[in-house]
Amino acid sequence: MTVLDAYAVIAYLRAEPAAGEIRPLLENGDAGLTAVGVAEVLDHLIRLAGADEEDAALDLAQLGLLDGIVVDSDLGLAAGRLRARRYHRSRCAVSMADCIAAEAARQASTSLATSDAPLLDLCRTEGIATIVLTGSDGTRWAPPA
Repeated sequence: MTVLDAYAVIAYLRAEPAAGEIRPLLENGDAGLTAVGVAEVLDHLIRLAGADEEDAALDLAQLGLLDGIVVDSDLGLAAGRLRARRYHRSRCAVSMADCIAAEAARQASTSLATSDAPLLDLCRTEGIATIVLTGSDGTRWAPPA
């Protein structure tokens, strides 16, 4: 399984540059979104994109992502420790949702698919496998030299 961050799903639904990279992951049925990621995607689709609530949920269901990866106490504790260790408002501005997705990938011994540079930096530092996606602006993250 590959863990998707919320951006990956939003990019796919909006046919952004990363959509072609995400499609195979979804078509294989081997992708997951944390329950917090589900909430993020729904919030974005409804509040920012103006989607109907039921339509937004249906979009996620059709992708097989509505039943998100459960965020239990072990995952929550690990994500909290990760963010406490790594967060910095200018050098590593990762959200709690980012850290939950990263820890979900680590716990499942799988990759996290994202284009979020601070999250990719964090994963590189922490040894969490990633799939680097093309950003909304067409750029791709590369590790520092």
